Amino acid sequence: MFRQPKVEYKTTEQMLVMRDAGQVLAKALDRTVAAAAVGVTTAELNTVFEAVLREEGATSNFLGYHGFPASICTSVNAEVVHGIPGDHVLEDGDILSIDGGAVVRGWHADSARTVIVGTPRPEDVRLSEVTEEAMWRGIAALASARFVGDIGAAIDDYVTSVPGPALGILEDYVGHGIGTQMHQAPDVLNYRSANRGPKVRPGLCLAIEPMLVQGGLETAVLDDDWTVVTTDGKRASQWEHSVAVHDGGIWVLTAADGGASRLGPLGVTPAPLGG
Repeated sequence: MFRQPKVEYKTTEQMLVMRDAGQVLAKALDRTVAAAAVGVTTAELNTVFEAVLREEGATSNFLGYHGFPASICTSVNAEVVHGIPGDHVLEDGDILSIDGGAVVRGWHADSARTVIVGTPRPEDVRLSEVTEEAMWRGIAALASARFVGDIGAAIDDYVTSVPGPALGILEDYVGHGIGTQMHQAPDVLNYRSANRGPKVRPGLCLAIEPMLVQGGLETAVLDDDWTVVTTDGKRASQWEHSVAVHDGGIWVLTAADGGASRLGPLGVTPAPLGG
């Protein structure tokens, strides 16, 4: 008989360590996003990120993961996810997704942001803003969700309701549980599905990460065996936060304010861990 992978539920004390990892990661991403400018290479951004982890006594959960050679993923323009930092020089108008992780005392955090370098194109601003808001809609849904699948339903409902040209929700790449490993059960779909997933209960920690594209949903993996690109060359965006469910509510582990500024307008007040 087929069994679903076991979900790892955390104690409050364990989630507090995950919060520490999340705050280190938020600081590292702040500094990396600030360094993203015309003429900067993606390898230089990786160096900026790694410097913060060293300063804070954290380690990278990306570096060496199944052989991945860097501490962040840098996905530019038609690259959706898992782009490898290197000698690519950022150009005016590039849209860049930066995905990174941190480990503190054995507990993981994972988060991603999209930044537009130099002069933004309106359609790219819209893509990033809708992707980010879709993430927050999914996080807000988690606050009252009965099942993990409620997150994907909320993301799907929001994205398909946005006026203007339709944006596609990638289905091949989804969010995930997080804790003693970066990727663990359950999968967190970014779209509505008949599979409701496991029940939501205290101790559940999830990385919620919608990836949207301006064109078709078909993707391919480049010869580096990592970088995922849209086959039609249309641009993509990724946003991600790690979120904890606890006895008092939810808390966004990788946001400085626990998500309060973005969840408040959606009718959700995050509850600090530990009371």
